[in-house]
Amino acid sequence: MDQQAMMESDLLVTVDENDLLVTDTVVSKKMAHTFTPDQPRGICHRAFSLFLFNPQGEMLLTQRAASKITFPSVWTNTCCSHPLVGMTPNEVDVTPAAYPQFDGIKHAAIRKAKHELGITSMEHANIQFISRFHYWASDTRTHGSKAPWGEHEVDYILFCQMPEPTLQVDPEEVANVKYVSMDDLKQMMADPQHIWSPWFLGIMERGGFAWWEDLQNSLAGKKTNTDVTFFDPDPAFVADYNLPTHTRQTGVLSSLGSPASDR
Repeated sequence: MDQQAMMESDLLVTVDENDLLVTDTVVSKKMAHTFTPDQPRGICHRAFSLFLFNPQGEMLLTQRAASKITFPSVWTNTCCSHPLVGMTPNEVDVTPAAYPQFDGIKHAAIRKAKHELGITSMEHANIQFISRFHYWASDTRTHGSKAPWGEHEVDYILFCQMPEPTLQVDPEEVANVKYVSMDDLKQMMADPQHIWSPWFLGIMERGGFAWWEDLQNSLAGKKTNTDVTFFDPDPAFVADYNLPTHTRQTGVLSSLGSPASDR
């Protein structure tokens, strides 16, 4: 399917700010990512950010394709996507019971790594869950201050180290790939010609570099935690309709499927 078809047909896993399932509501990818004055942070849903490392400890970066509807052409971690409702094998983890294995999220990561990058050798045993972040961001870098799209996710951080796989990149998903050392990445991030995804920036600022620096212990599960850490985006990703009065509950559904009251 093309980008527009997936926006309409993919059904996302809605969760509250503690990553508990909102079981009576299913939303399309399009609906969840629609940002408007009436829905200023979209709808909170579950996602993952996969960080793939080669045996030398270098991270595989990807640049999202220019044809992506949300956050096109930004550089980010290896693979970023969502678990979906109705998939086989099942991608919907029931929290907190699924901690720390999160088989559903790992199913989704394996599926999308194959779809976007042609990776067929990734297995559950290679993937280590680290932590979760709850964040939102409007796609103002692409669409300006009235951006109609954005992200609002409880994002699972997954680390994986394996021999460099043969990549078969889907050009509708990925424009460029690059293995980088930590110093390489810091130099790229200091270069204004590179634009970065808001989730990648937030993750790296809040533990990503430390987990990478202690990669073997991270891969061994010694950094794994139950936290769901909230962060607001860099001001560059704040739209006109994102107001100071909004809180971390804005855009989060309650168990009744309606927006939770701000508190």
